[in-house]
Amino acid sequence: MNGIVTKSTGSWYSVRTEEGVIYQCRIPGKFRMKGIKSTNPIAVGDEVIFELEPKKETGVVKEIKDRKNVIVRKSVNLSKQTHIIASNIDIAFLVVTLHNPETTTTFIDRFLATAEAYSIKAILLFNKIDTHDTEMDEYREAFQYIYTSIGYECIDVSAIEKINLDVVKNIMKDKVSLFAGHSGVGKSTLVNAIEPTLNLKTKEISEQHQQGQHTTTFAEMYPLSFGGYIIDTPGIRGFGVVDFGKYEVTDYFPELFALKGLCKFNNCTHVEEPKCAVKKALEEGLVSETRYESYLQLLKEEEEHYRQDIFKS
Repeated sequence: MNGIVTKSTGSWYSVRTEEGVIYQCRIPGKFRMKGIKSTNPIAVGDEVIFELEPKKETGVVKEIKDRKNVIVRKSVNLSKQTHIIASNIDIAFLVVTLHNPETTTTFIDRFLATAEAYSIKAILLFNKIDTHDTEMDEYREAFQYIYTSIGYECIDVSAIEKINLDVVKNIMKDKVSLFAGHSGVGKSTLVNAIEPTLNLKTKEISEQHQQGQHTTTFAEMYPLSFGGYIIDTPGIRGFGVVDFGKYEVTDYFPELFALKGLCKFNNCTHVEEPKCAVKKALEEGLVSETRYESYLQLLKEEEEHYRQDIFKS
């Protein structure tokens, strides 16, 4: 039988068939030994082939079909392993708030770079705009310019005031959409406003720590009444990107990639090399300083990983 994995709890997987029937499936022990380096061999969004167990209402996954893409991050505890957040995604929405809690440019840039690496269209949703005053609105416009100027779509939304929800729904229609963001950015409230029948659990911000409380434990996929699917993900506090390779990091920053061919050296890392087009654009204010800092952080991490691998070998 064919189906799509809609939920993973680590040992059991909810698999939805084309008819809308959901079966609880497991994987055989040997399935984990097929060279899959992630902490979760099967992810939400995977298309699988499964068989029902004799005289039971449960199934066994036999095969994962080829993935169109994945969005992954490094495992929190195992630096060399990765965790697949979801697969076969059409659009990745990152829910952003500028206060209570604050979503940093570093976090946004890491998410966008990962989406670029796997050819996933990413859109930034600036939530809770109903709480903004004039000063915060001006800050939001300047903040968004960093991303709109390099081609990313930014949409102002409010789950409470129902601002621009129809715009988001039109983009999501008949597609597989992933929603991600820090805990407390109002992601579940926003999803509920887009699809009220889901009634996902929500919690308030912790006043003491100004952080959201985790309400989503596992990523889960839900069918949408207006067509398509939505994948709700656990709140992410940090986003460790997968190994890109020292000379690949530039490729996942569109504005830097566009300048790459103008540098004197083909393998320019845009740090200390002479006649670097990226550094020239930075000096002229054509490249965002925060984006460049995010690039340098990722580049430093990749160089450290490379040295560790050399040392181990």
